[in-house]
Amino acid sequence: MIDSECAALRQWGGLPVFTLPGQDLEDLADWPGDVEVPADTASWAWRVEVTEFDGLDYLELFDAFLRTMDTAATAAITAFIVGNWVTSDTMSLTSADVFAPLVAAADRFPNLRHLFLADIEAGQFEISWIKHSDLTPLLRAFPKLQTFGVRGSENLAWEQRAYPELRELTFQSGGLPPAVVRAVAASEFPELTDLELYLGDAEYFGGSEPTDLAGILEGTTFPKLRYLGLRDAENADDIAAAVAHAPIVSRLEVLDLSLGTLGDEGAAALLAGQPLTHLKKLDLHHHFISEPMQERLREALPGVDLDLSRHEEPDQWDDGEENRFVSVAE
Repeated sequence: MIDSECAALRQWGGLPVFTLPGQDLEDLADWPGDVEVPADTASWAWRVEVTEFDGLDYLELFDAFLRTMDTAATAAITAFIVGNWVTSDTMSLTSADVFAPLVAAADRFPNLRHLFLADIEAGQFEISWIKHSDLTPLLRAFPKLQTFGVRGSENLAWEQRAYPELRELTFQSGGLPPAVVRAVAASEFPELTDLELYLGDAEYFGGSEPTDLAGILEGTTFPKLRYLGLRDAENADDIAAAVAHAPIVSRLEVLDLSLGTLGDEGAAALLAGQPLTHLKKLDLHHHFISEPMQERLREALPGVDLDLSRHEEPDQWDDGEENRFVSVAE
């Protein structure tokens, strides 16, 4: 689980992030600029990203990174982050274009276990503008990954198969394509403990229904799952109703339905479903639940860490209709 909502990663794979090349590098001859590269390679999650919108592009920077780091150093890397790749000249690059050099150099990263793709903040490029691709070549190049995360979802594709090593899987998006949700739900994850899906808005490539989540909610191929995040859902009440009777819930420690449009209907469904008192945490922050229903939740779950922060008020449209909104969309 990533604590912040689509902000730049500060840690990955349990390690602090070290970013290359730093800021304001204008000439590769100066690589890596004023940044002092740490010698204890294995103690950091390494992020390579562009420094300026009108500056050097990511492919040049990653090539310089490979030329600077010797084979022993890259072999020691366990966590790597593909950061912002967007410049004025590379806005059309897809994630496949960007991760291709990493795939080509996979033999230099034999111990890579934690990988994040597109650590791009909204101030750099909106999440819905990030251009993606089929992730299959990347995941197959690093079959021993234990943690994988990706931000953005346009043209994203996921291969339905077994992922025997993955422990944590995160999709951050303004709208996760239903085809991706179904492929994940139908894949096998014998070791996965944490699954986080930003389901998002149909206008930004989302639109999943509870039926798309069936394989996850049944839990058959997720035997070790302890954290389930079905976040940022525009149909959060429907999701909550499906979750309320889902077999997977009895095995969870943390259920996260935050960042979406959850209201009284969804909260009532949770209360009417299977007991949730075994949970360590129920995260509902950024919600539209009334105060009386919030109090009912508190009374029903006295021993659960219940996050009801960020109560939102719906937008009032010109026709008088109320509109609830997700936290992360464009």
